[in-house]
Amino acid sequence: MSAAPAIDLGGFGITLVREDIYWWDGGAMFGVVPKTLWSRQSPPDQLNRLPLGFNCYIVETGEHTILLDTGGGDKLDARRRERMKLPPTPVPLPETIAAAGIDPERIDIVVNSHLHWDHCGWNTILTQGVPRPAFPRAIYYTRRGEWEHAHRRHPRDSVAYIDANYDPLVDAGLMRLLERDTEVAPGVWLRLAPGHTPDMMIVTACSEGRTFCFLTDLVPTAAHVTPTWVAAFDLDPVQSINSKLHWLAEAARGEWICAFAHDPAMAFAHIAHHSDKFAAIPCSRLTENVAEAYPPDRG
Repeated sequence: MSAAPAIDLGGFGITLVREDIYWWDGGAMFGVVPKTLWSRQSPPDQLNRLPLGFNCYIVETGEHTILLDTGGGDKLDARRRERMKLPPTPVPLPETIAAAGIDPERIDIVVNSHLHWDHCGWNTILTQGVPRPAFPRAIYYTRRGEWEHAHRRHPRDSVAYIDANYDPLVDAGLMRLLERDTEVAPGVWLRLAPGHTPDMMIVTACSEGRTFCFLTDLVPTAAHVTPTWVAAFDLDPVQSINSKLHWLAEAARGEWICAFAHDPAMAFAHIAHHSDKFAAIPCSRLTENVAEAYPPDRG
């Protein structure tokens, strides 16, 4: 594997660590958007599936090493892994982080933008069937409302939650449940961006006048910068559109460097805004090695 895509952001370092590529139904990713439109940007395979990344980002501030989301994890059964074209045995995320040249033992903050299985799966590692913290030095953060929603087990999205990814951390006092927007380290903010779930957060990291933003499932891939292109998974599509309009406008205005939770190729992008349209402009000098580092047909 080549060096992981990374940028310098003032005094911060930002690195993409991709757990793997998985394949998911294109209609689910684009909801009511006709296939004739979305397939131009995201061509599907013969089963109508798209390659997507389990994209995690590491923010190194000098004082803290912060992991943003933890990917799909080790708790899916063999049938689900096969359906997503994942290898039978997952590589633990700490090993993937180490392969990217970052010591996973240095991670002292883990952020879960929300608690869907594909964003917090490596919070814990199963050891003889018992979930144990994957990053034992870290304090984990998510919203209290997200954790409470996970436990309501609504038929609409109960399949997206796996309690072993977070409850052992809450019980051990290792996960903090936030009530409001919070600065978890100097310059690193967790900010509410509802729609996909009521309490999903995006992350902004600001250093020396520059801002990085992890848009997570607000904009899961670069193709989703069109505000009305909303995944079928979003619980409140209208709220998702409103959140997109707000945060994409902020990103364009501030010339932020942005990242997406599931894009298989674009590691970092600027957001362009003209009239009522948005576009993701790849930071090509930063992402030119993404295809080599993380080939989309892997697994």
